[in-house]
Amino acid sequence: MTNQFHGIIGYTITPFSADGEQLDLPALGQSIDRLIAGGVHAIAPLGSTGEGAYLSDSEWQQVAQYSLERIGKRVPSIVSVSDLTTAGAVRRARFAQQHGADAVMVLPAAYWKLSEAEIVQHYRAIGAAIDLPIMLYNNPATSGTDMPVELILRIVREVDNVTMVKESTGDIQRMHKLQLLGEGQVPFYNGCNPLALEAFVAGATGWCTAAANLIPELNLRLYQAVQAGELEQAKALFYRQLPLLDFILKGGLPATIKAGLEMTGLPVGEPRRPVFGLDAEGRDKLKTLLDALRQG
Repeated sequence: MTNQFHGIIGYTITPFSADGEQLDLPALGQSIDRLIAGGVHAIAPLGSTGEGAYLSDSEWQQVAQYSLERIGKRVPSIVSVSDLTTAGAVRRARFAQQHGADAVMVLPAAYWKLSEAEIVQHYRAIGAAIDLPIMLYNNPATSGTDMPVELILRIVREVDNVTMVKESTGDIQRMHKLQLLGEGQVPFYNGCNPLALEAFVAGATGWCTAAANLIPELNLRLYQAVQAGELEQAKALFYRQLPLLDFILKGGLPATIKAGLEMTGLPVGEPRRPVFGLDAEGRDKLKTLLDALRQG
């Protein structure tokens, strides 16, 4: 079941009206069509890039339902269902399943620091509520929770449908450890853009990235080069896109991707407050980076 998720997994943004108050679903549809036309192997709505944490429940449901209908099984879908409460995450996971998601992604978002027992129970409850594969997502920078590899593998062992791991700490040693301690049996995915080359070489099954909104062909060619064992070619492709990958990460995913989409002909509004859009200096830098990649 899990091997349908491989390669380039593109994140969607959540477009808003100019004032940031309303959803702009038609623009979301266009962004999904663009990702699919760009050749992504799967689509992941409502993650960090999709500002899932900034949506009301009713908006979250509208975006999830609309995204799944628009994707229409053209590529596999993996919906991020993270929520501060277990009940909220269970509700979202069930909603995603009812509306045709192929898998869900779960980041243990926390206000209070969670114990290992609490984290395990969170995944266990979500796993029991749905029949879909779950991608466990470790991203301490956004969630405040860092799951060591031993804990991740314990959850994989104890919750049957947790079958994939997305690692976004930016520490390549985590992936080596997942590969070794998981005995190569646990598919892992890279969520840290500047680590794309090392992650694939370390055995990552896929790369979950918002960059596919702007440079899908370069992302794909990197993956294909690694798959073909052409490491020199992979290195050259990686270094070409690294300045943009770095910029996207440092500038904040929603702000940089939304600005980049507007520059490439798809206005999608700004991030929702309190997050600012890209400032004038950032926009100039992004435009320079995108122009350089287009000319190359």
